[in-house]
Amino acid sequence: MTDFAGIDEQLRVTRERVRRFDQLTRQRGAVTRQLGEVRQAVAELQTRLADEEGDVTRLETGFAGFLAKLVGSKEERLTQERAEVEAARQRLDGQRARVASLEGDLAGIDGEQARLGPVHEEYARLLAEKERLLIELADSRGRELAELAERLGDRTADLREHDEAHRAGVNAGRELAYVLDRLNSASGASRWDMLGGGYMADSVERTRLEEADQAAWQAQRKLDVFSRELADIGVAANPQLPEVDTRWFVDTFFDNIITDALKHQRINGTRDAVAQVAEWAGVTVAAIARRSAELAAERAALLARRDELLAPRP
Repeated sequence: MTDFAGIDEQLRVTRERVRRFDQLTRQRGAVTRQLGEVRQAVAELQTRLADEEGDVTRLETGFAGFLAKLVGSKEERLTQERAEVEAARQRLDGQRARVASLEGDLAGIDGEQARLGPVHEEYARLLAEKERLLIELADSRGRELAELAERLGDRTADLREHDEAHRAGVNAGRELAYVLDRLNSASGASRWDMLGGGYMADSVERTRLEEADQAAWQAQRKLDVFSRELADIGVAANPQLPEVDTRWFVDTFFDNIITDALKHQRINGTRDAVAQVAEWAGVTVAAIARRSAELAAERAALLARRDELLAPRP
């Protein structure tokens, strides 16, 4: 009898490394696609920002500004156009930050693949060595042990991929919860504003929306990671958060019950859209946890059978 524990352990470990290399290859494809989409968004936002800045310049120095001044609306229109410029600039900065984050992810993937080295070739070599031993020794346990080594490698890799997806989903959910908290607070301040809250309500509303806007970019980056991890376990998703509108020109010049109601409706619409993404993330994380438990049970059963085959026989 021959104990195959040594080479089987090498096969299991190498199989896990092969799965990790393949996982990184899939992730690289997903990151590359995301980068393409976000870079396209950056290009579009650069054009949008240039257009908005052009509108401001024309109002400040052009004939349109002269006409607006004649009818007494120049300052109001300038305030509105400058708010549009600031909103476009914030969106552009946010998308540029996503580009930087994704480029960092891509560099990390390339570095880890380089460290793993030629794992497919190493796995093939070990399989050939195991085959040679089996032929020479004609051990009856050999075929089942070889199959168990492969299945254990697969289940271990499956578990790791599900754990990574679960962790990414939990992180995204935490960020989404904070965005919702800020939007709920902004909604409350907006309701107060409609009831006559005045400057104090406006101030709270603006602060909470600015906080929600910053948090939304962080949440989007977490969702980018979550979507890539989901791709590894066969789930296609590309969750995108809505824009958080932080323009304030209406507060200054058109502060009345109609505009307050429109702002309140806009805030609630954004909050509801974020809530839908958060609900999807929560349901998805729960499904991943259930599948992880199933995979852990399958792996435990495989390990038990392997130990039974390798135990000394009476």
